[in-house]
Amino acid sequence: MEIVVTMPNDDSLKISVLASSSSGNATYIETPKHRVLVDAGLSGIKIKRAMESIGKDINTVDSLFVTHEHTDHIKGVGVLARRYNLNVYANQKTWEAMLPKIGKISEDEINVFNHNKVLSLDDLDVESFSVSHDAVDPQFYKFYHNGKEFVILTDTGYVSERVQKTIENADGYLMECNHDVEMLREGMYPWPL
Repeated sequence: MEIVVTMPNDDSLKISVLASSSSGNATYIETPKHRVLVDAGLSGIKIKRAMESIGKDINTVDSLFVTHEHTDHIKGVGVLARRYNLNVYANQKTWEAMLPKIGKISEDEINVFNHNKVLSLDDLDVESFSVSHDAVDPQFYKFYHNGKEFVILTDTGYVSERVQKTIENADGYLMECNHDVEMLREGMYPWPL
């Protein structure tokens, strides 16, 4: 799947959805100075091939932001971190849940990035926020570049008033929405999830 998004009146921020489904999620973000991934829910080789399919080289990626520890968001995290020396960002609880699943990675690549914090990477700022989902401590990200805001919000069962206020003035959104009424009625999860 290739979905490429550029911001209005500014083509220096590019967002490409590499995968979005229960089988795996990965999004590529590019600015003039940085190339980052949000989630790596496919195998490392599948993410590499997905990037090649949009004309991008995995070797140029410098950071990986993880939303939560479910396999469809972390399957390739370990191999990508080891093979390409990526800085991987996730909150403390997600790291604790994710590390046993992704294999050993260098301490230098483990970056704790908790909710309501801002990380500045030259021309790209990233802010993290908590969200409702059946994971230990899920989060979503808002990216800032050249005065523009872009939100990536996946796997949320309920968009609270707080989340609405956080995202309401963004210039762009990437939201994964899988809504199955029958599954919700018959499933074991409470309504907010």
